[in-house]
Amino acid sequence: MATQRLSQISGHLTNSYPRGLLKDEVAIITGAGQGIGRCAALLFAKEGAKVVVADLEEKKAQEVVDEIKAQGGEAIAIGGDVAADDFPQRVLDATIKKYGKLNHIVNNAGFTFDRMLHTTPDDAWDVIQKVHVRAPFRLIRAAAPYMRIKGDNRENRSIISVSSTTGLHGNVGQANYAAAKSAVIGFTKTICKEWGPFGVRANTVAYGYVLTRLTQAKEAGATIEIDGKKVALGIPGGHSSVTNTKQQGGGSSAQPGIPLGRGATPDEAAAAMLFLASPLASFVSGHTLEVTGGAGI
Repeated sequence: MATQRLSQISGHLTNSYPRGLLKDEVAIITGAGQGIGRCAALLFAKEGAKVVVADLEEKKAQEVVDEIKAQGGEAIAIGGDVAADDFPQRVLDATIKKYGKLNHIVNNAGFTFDRMLHTTPDDAWDVIQKVHVRAPFRLIRAAAPYMRIKGDNRENRSIISVSSTTGLHGNVGQANYAAAKSAVIGFTKTICKEWGPFGVRANTVAYGYVLTRLTQAKEAGATIEIDGKKVALGIPGGHSSVTNTKQQGGGSSAQPGIPLGRGATPDEAAAAMLFLASPLASFVSGHTLEVTGGAGI
C-alpha cells in the first residue's frame, strides 16, 4: 500500500509540471482582493487551479476574477467579512456548487491594529483574534467534510495559513497580532496531526517585511473599516508605494536589517503559498516556512 501511494505521488509530481502544478484543483483564498492574496489567486489560477477569490470588498474580489478570466483561468468572487458567522458556509456552498470539490484553503485575510500593550483596548485585541484565529478555525472546521476524505486515491489537499515573524519573535506595538499569529502556528500543527491520516497537509507561512498596504507609510492614510470603525493601516516611515515589480534594494524598500537588503514583493510572498499547496511540497506538513529574506536568523 505504501509503495503504491509513493508511486502515485511520484507520478503526480512528474506528470503535473507541463499541465500546471494545481491543474483542476480548487482553492479558496481569503483576503484575495489585493496584496499577497491577489497575487496568490493569479498565481494559483496560472498553475491550473479554479480559484474562489474571497475578500471583504466584493468589488475588488470581482476585479481579480475578471483578471483571471482574461488570462484564460477559472474563478468566482465571494464578498464579505471572513469573521462573520455565516461566512464559512456561504463560501463553501458557493465553492461546492460551482466546482464540486475543495483542495486548498489559504487563510490569508488579515490586518494589523497596532497599539502599545498598556494602551491596547479590548476591541483592538478581540478583533485581531477574531479575524486571524477564530475565522480560519471556523472555515477549516466547516470544510471538514470536503477535506477529510478516506481512501488511498486522494487528491492533493492542503491548508495554508498566514503567520508572521511577529508571531515567532514578537514585535513592539503588536501584542495582539503576535498572540494571534503565534496561535495560528499551534493550530496548524494540530491540523497536521489530526488530518494527516486523511492526506491533508497543513502549513503556515511566516512573512517578514513584504511590500503591501500593511507596511506602507502610515502617513499615507490607508484604512480598513471593521465593525463600523476605521483602522489605520501601515507603519510609521514605511515604504511610499506598493509595487509588484521585484526590486533589488535601494529606494524606499531598502532594509539594512534584511540580508537580501530589501522587502519582498507580493508576488514573491505568494510564490511561497504556491509551493506549499503544490505537489512539490507533498511531504511537507506541520511546517512554518519563514519568508523573510534572511531576517531573524
